[in-house]
This record gives sequence, structure tokens and C-alpha cells, in this order.
Amino acid sequence: MGKMSKEKGKRFERFVANLFKEHGFEARRTAQYCGKSEESQDLVGVNGLSVECKAQERMHLYEWMEQAKGDAELNGRIPVVIHKQNRKDVLVTMRFEDWISLYEEWEVHNG
Repeated sequence: MGKMSKEKGKRFERFVANLFKEHGFEARRTAQYCGKSEESQDLVGVNGLSVECKAQERMHLYEWMEQAKGDAELNGRIPVVIHKQNRKDVLVTMRFEDWISLYEEWEVHNG
């Protein structure tokens, strides 16, 4: 991966962390928080989630989900991939079984 690509990835991780902060979470980049560690996820401070952030034009969602699942399964978290392409919306990808659990919980409180 080239230097420009790495910098783009770091910028996107900071951007996503700030999105979480706007909603009251203490999210920050993993490398910023504790250097290179056993945690492979991109962000910490979002309880219950294993977050991978990707700002790339070519989507490799299943590969990225595998990255998120690796750390998630070790720690009982929900794996999510937060991604975007240039000039497009930020999207969240997650497994259906995780999404439906969240939706069912939401419906109990809001339905």
C-alpha cells in the first residue's frame, strides 16, 4: 500500500471516529490509542463493535468483513465495516444476523 493510500485510510479512520464522537462515543483510532497492539480493529471506544474503516474505490466487503470478524469473535463484539468511495455516502456493512438483532431490539423500544 502506498503512502498516499495509507494517509487516506488514517484520515478516514479519524473521520469515522469523529462521527462516533458526535454521538457521544469516545472513539479513537487504535494505533493512536495504543500503538500497534493485539487489537486489529481500526477504532476503539465503541462498545460491542469491532470496526474496520475503509475508504477505497474498489469494494472488497467480504475480505474486510473477515478482518472485522477476526477481532470480534475473540472479544464477543459485532463486526462492522464502515466504508465509502469518493464523493459518496459513508455506509455500514454488517452480517444480517447482527443487523436483525439490533433491529428487533430497536423495534421493542420504538415499534
